[in-house]
Amino acid sequence: MNPAPTDADTDARLIRLEEKFGFAEDLLDTLNALVARQQEQIAQLRREVDELQRQRAKEPPAHALSLWDELPPHY
Repeated sequence: MNPAPTDADTDARLIRLEEKFGFAEDLLDTLNALVARQQEQIAQLRREVDELQRQRAKEPPAHALSLWDELPPHY
C-alpha cells in the first residue's frame, strides 16, 4: 500500500508544478515574440515582392530568349 502523502510531499509537488508552469509561461512568451517578429518580416517581404512585381510590370518586355540561342556551359 502507498502511504498517504504528507503536507511536505504535497508542498514539494506544488512547488515543482509551479516551477514547470513558470518555465512554460516564459517559453510561451518567447515563442509569441518570435512569431510576432516573423510576421513582421513576412509582411515586409511581401511588400518588397509586390514592389518588385510592380517594377517588373512597368519595364518594357525584353526580347524572348530561346534556349537554342544560349551556349552550353562548357563553351
